[in-house]
Amino acid sequence: MSNVYPLEPHSAGLDDDAWEDLLNFIEERRVIPIVGPELLKVETESGPRLLYDWIADKLAAKLGVDTARLPSPYTLNDVVCWFLSARGRREDTYTRMRSILRETAFAPPKALRQLAEISDFDLFVSTTFDSLLENAINAERFGGAQSTEVIGYAPNRVVDLPSEREQFTRPVVYHLLGRVSASPTYVISDEDMLEFVCSLQSEHLTPEKLFYELEHSHLLIIGSNFSNWLARLFLRMAKRRRLSDPRDFGEVLADSHTDSDERLMTFLQQVSVRTRVYSGAEQFVDELHRQWMSRRGPAEVIPLAAPQRFLPPEREMPDNAVFISYCREDLPAVQRLKAGLDAAGIRTWFDLERLEGGDDYDRKIQKNIARCSYFIPVVSSNTERRLEGYFRREWSYAIDRARNMADDALFIVPVFVDALDQQGARIPDRFKSVHITELPGGEPAPEFVQRLQQLRSLSPARVLAV
Repeated sequence: MSNVYPLEPHSAGLDDDAWEDLLNFIEERRVIPIVGPELLKVETESGPRLLYDWIADKLAAKLGVDTARLPSPYTLNDVVCWFLSARGRREDTYTRMRSILRETAFAPPKALRQLAEISDFDLFVSTTFDSLLENAINAERFGGAQSTEVIGYAPNRVVDLPSEREQFTRPVVYHLLGRVSASPTYVISDEDMLEFVCSLQSEHLTPEKLFYELEHSHLLIIGSNFSNWLARLFLRMAKRRRLSDPRDFGEVLADSHTDSDERLMTFLQQVSVRTRVYSGAEQFVDELHRQWMSRRGPAEVIPLAAPQRFLPPEREMPDNAVFISYCREDLPAVQRLKAGLDAAGIRTWFDLERLEGGDDYDRKIQKNIARCSYFIPVVSSNTERRLEGYFRREWSYAIDRARNMADDALFIVPVFVDALDQQGARIPDRFKSVHITELPGGEPAPEFVQRLQQLRSLSPARVLAV
């Protein structure tokens, strides 16, 4: 992608130099995949189909659309337009769509799982409204736990990336054209697309952090269904400059239709020489995955004594999880603690983003502490130095819950992760009244893990303090 030459009108792939450049940029986390509907091939009752084609059939049936009067083959947009022309309520299309997807449980397609397996990708942009991409990432990277950050754009509710990209603590999927819901906040028709494109170009409705990353990254636009002019407009929006201007970042368009559109290919050849075209979305992902995996080398044998791998906590706390309370300076110790407990089959949760503000955030934390199985306050010289901090409010919420328990019931399990005088520490008396465990650096000792496993086999109110 650095040695880019003018495109031939029917370019169908990348040469060896282009693949080498692309893989290097991916390893440096300078590439963003933009995933479209051509990658959504799912197993239906009638065999493999593209999800949007399958949805068009289902939505037509739910809305009572006479498909014999539609073009062949008809699209989701055709169904919506016919329904609206028959004086149907626009809002009904979104609620029916949500019902259709709620009633299905498609496995993530192979191509999405291959993209998810490329661990150098930390930011994905989706131009579809379904959850298959984030499901693939959760399955391939987190054992199915919902640990991927998922964000959906809507013209009436602009949500940007959670932070600068180098500060990401988990992979992010950004649904540029909205996520499925019962409200008209995602694209299912050409009219919706027009509204979204206008909003994304508006000065006050643009997710600035996201578009900064798009502007300053190489883009893989895979499986899009963009028409000729929409493809040109999308490239211009993402790059934020004339496509003929010199620029350091390029794109690959990988789909089933761009290379057969002679006018678009001629435009790219003459104007956007940093854009390469690959024929076939699934074929591109398969080749990308093969080449990326070949650069990994043979799988290394992990010694038995190797540290456990840390997986980010899920976005929402699982039922009966152990809540870990900490201050941000102790995050490395907390990561080691979570990795060790996870490996032992003990489900844990803590707030990785540490937003520390807002009523919604506070209600979420209160709710999680009220329903967790046990509460582990991580105590250290860092907490000792901080006279104020949100972790102290978490401690207070845990003590409030413990007040409803018998005096000899165990719910709070304090952990000290560095050398600190337990009796003189700035911790609540309730913490000092129970057994305090020392885990230097957060490394869980086998006896602590075994004790916690035994405790979790009973409900907190039945466990006596030891």
